[in-house]
Amino acid sequence: MAEESGQDKTEDPTGKRVTDSRKKGQVPRSKELNTFVTLMVSSALFFYVGHGMWQGLLEVMKRPLRVSREQIFDPVTLTTYLKTAFADGVWIILPFLAVLAVFDLVAATLLGGWNFTSEGFAFNFAKMNPLAGIKKIFGVQGVVELVKAVLKTVLVALVAWNLFKWNFDEFMALSRLPIDQSVQQAGEMISVSLLILSATFVLLVMLDAPYQLWNYQRQLKMTKQEVRDESKEQEGSPEVKGRQRRLQMEAAQRRMMDAVPSADVIVTNPTHFAVALKYDQSGNGAPVLVAKGVDLIAAQIRQLAIGAKVPLVAAPSLARALYYSTDLNREIPRGLFLAVAQVLAYVYQLRASTQYGWIKPVPPGDVPVPDDFKQ
Repeated sequence: MAEESGQDKTEDPTGKRVTDSRKKGQVPRSKELNTFVTLMVSSALFFYVGHGMWQGLLEVMKRPLRVSREQIFDPVTLTTYLKTAFADGVWIILPFLAVLAVFDLVAATLLGGWNFTSEGFAFNFAKMNPLAGIKKIFGVQGVVELVKAVLKTVLVALVAWNLFKWNFDEFMALSRLPIDQSVQQAGEMISVSLLILSATFVLLVMLDAPYQLWNYQRQLKMTKQEVRDESKEQEGSPEVKGRQRRLQMEAAQRRMMDAVPSADVIVTNPTHFAVALKYDQSGNGAPVLVAKGVDLIAAQIRQLAIGAKVPLVAAPSLARALYYSTDLNREIPRGLFLAVAQVLAYVYQLRASTQYGWIKPVPPGDVPVPDDFKQ
């Protein structure tokens, strides 16, 4: 059976698998999205601030041409002119490059988010395997990259050819214009052309980004056996979890038994159920159930109570009602207040008779409980 073989990756990746993949630097990325954002930002910058940048660069290029004959043959002056022109050109272009670098960094995080891991710097011998490289070239990923490259080339070629035809007459007319006006119009033509060319990449982005997300999820898919193994690794095997639950129950039972000697009364069935109650007369709360048990646990509670001289009161109906209605270390329900009060009154009378030598009171017997609490 395919399910039993564990070879078919049909399960969605777990959170741990996604986290582990991100630690290894495996996140969905779209080169086409990065290219599209970078080209659009650069084109928009050219369109809005290109005129000023072209004028500044033109002025920088004109400046060395205005030197005198003596300055041309002076190496020091000529070198100074060239250094100044280079520095001014860098300062003109630098803001454009800085904005472009910021958007290029942001574009890289649009699809897979920000992810930095040192494992990407680790040397991996598997990446040097030529067979693995050949498999990538002729595999599904290689075919997809080839299709994208062909589509990109065709789109750019078609748009560029049409732009060239539309702007041919204007382009040829630049040679008849003054240099300032020629540079300005050339800059505008380049800006608009770049903006249109960049916009054509939106088609590639609409195809590539969903594909990269789908391919990333496909690569992370798990077999049913991998899911089971990961669950065991995170939560532990059933044997370990069973042992943990058993230890927790034993610890809780020890704490419960430690509370029996401090109880005020043990209400019994008298053999099958035993419930220990404690009541703080100085407080405003109701009596609290500090221990309970059936059969063997009930026998242990009774034995501890006898050793600690805690009174045992046989009230079968009340014992069962308390056992089923009240959790450990919780106050008894309001509906059992009257029945428990009768038991506590007997306990206090018993203490007084022991202390002052009075006649011992008669046990209350099977104290009646409301029908809602009968078991």
